[in-house]
Amino acid sequence: MTSALFSESLAPLRANSSTSAVLLDIDGTLAPIVEHAADASVPESTRQLIIAVSRRYAQVACISGRRASEARAMVSVGTIAYLGSHGAELLSSGWTEAQIDPALTQWAPRVDEFRRESDTPELRRRRVRIEDKGPIIAYHWRGAADEQDARAAIDAVAAHAQESGLDVHWGRKVMEVRPPVRIDKGLGVRTLLGDRSFSAALYVGDDTTDLDAFHALKDLVKQGTVGCAICVGVHSDDGPPAIEEEADLVVAGTEGVRELLAALVAD
Repeated sequence: MTSALFSESLAPLRANSSTSAVLLDIDGTLAPIVEHAADASVPESTRQLIIAVSRRYAQVACISGRRASEARAMVSVGTIAYLGSHGAELLSSGWTEAQIDPALTQWAPRVDEFRRESDTPELRRRRVRIEDKGPIIAYHWRGAADEQDARAAIDAVAAHAQESGLDVHWGRKVMEVRPPVRIDKGLGVRTLLGDRSFSAALYVGDDTTDLDAFHALKDLVKQGTVGCAICVGVHSDDGPPAIEEEADLVVAGTEGVRELLAALVAD
């Protein structure tokens, strides 16, 4: 997409930057997807653009499946807000600790018990990586020697989680076990924006979990608290088709997101 087309698509935000919000997913959006999630990083050129965006727009935030503290450490921009664990944690600018929904805190011991129970030699042999996200447990099979075999083992974990009264959510080569409490990026976006009014709001994401944020922004437009919503889908070879189908604008990978950020702050 040319810079001229970017400018046209982003005109509602650029014209009202002091009353607009810019909301960004991290993995697959700001940071390229890598085999091991711990190795992911946000390029310095992208980080500098986020800083520039934060100086111009009323609300800038990163929304991630990672813990909020981990998301902040990864992006390394302290002047913006972070929604971690798909919106379950809110780490505002300048805060040292994230706010967590009390309903999730109550389930923490049970979720931790399930994590310990599921960390079996069979999963380790299949190279399934278990990620502790506080109120969420993530099981990654990307990069396993036999991804199909690893996925079969994770299917069994998912079935056991559901039998135990926990919720299961699927992403790009990852399965998450969560408490039976509503957790999604849409609810997180609503919490972040609160009762404030915004001329426009932009959300950029690449995975199924980002669709909830798309829907939330469109609902806020209907309710009249957001004047215009722009939902941007990030294209990737293994991304869910619904992201591009429901997006108002599609960009090509993390490089396309970087061009988008540059267009937001271009004079």
